[in-house]
Amino acid sequence: MKNALKFIPAILAFAAAGMIVTSPALAAASPDSEQVTKLLSEAKSQALQLREDAVTMDAYTRMTNDWESHSVVVNQMKEHINVAGKTLDKLEALRDGASPWQQTAIDRIKPLLKEIAHNTDTVIGFINTKPTRLFNAEYKDFIEANADNADHLARLIADFVDYGRAKSRLDRLGSKLEIPGTE
Repeated sequence: MKNALKFIPAILAFAAAGMIVTSPALAAASPDSEQVTKLLSEAKSQALQLREDAVTMDAYTRMTNDWESHSVVVNQMKEHINVAGKTLDKLEALRDGASPWQQTAIDRIKPLLKEIAHNTDTVIGFINTKPTRLFNAEYKDFIEANADNADHLARLIADFVDYGRAKSRLDRLGSKLEIPGTE
């Protein structure tokens, strides 16, 4: 009996170490916010629209120097950016209740959308002040940057939405199989 008591501190130490090691895994398994998941799906559609707008603007730099045509497309893009910005505002308001991967998605979307908005405002300013110089390299650089950023944003959000769907399927399967740490 005396020899058995020697092992109790070691057993308690191992049990405590196991709790410490598994606690981050359990924290990472926090449930996803359904509201955030829905908003990310909306953001995906909006990002695809922004990418389409940006590709159209890029094509216009090679097709026409008619500033009115450029203006129509860039103003349409600005409207789509405003809609995406409202979705981002909703996502940010829900950020604290989101799961870690959802928080990461929100954090990565924000700077790209801000850059697209800034470049679009610059393009609008360029059209308003220099409508006869739409084949200028600086103008084309902003258009090209928007096309690249919009493509990156669309792919990024699509990847996060795909991740969320895959994670949800995995969580359901883990729960069905009664695997510890799954919902």
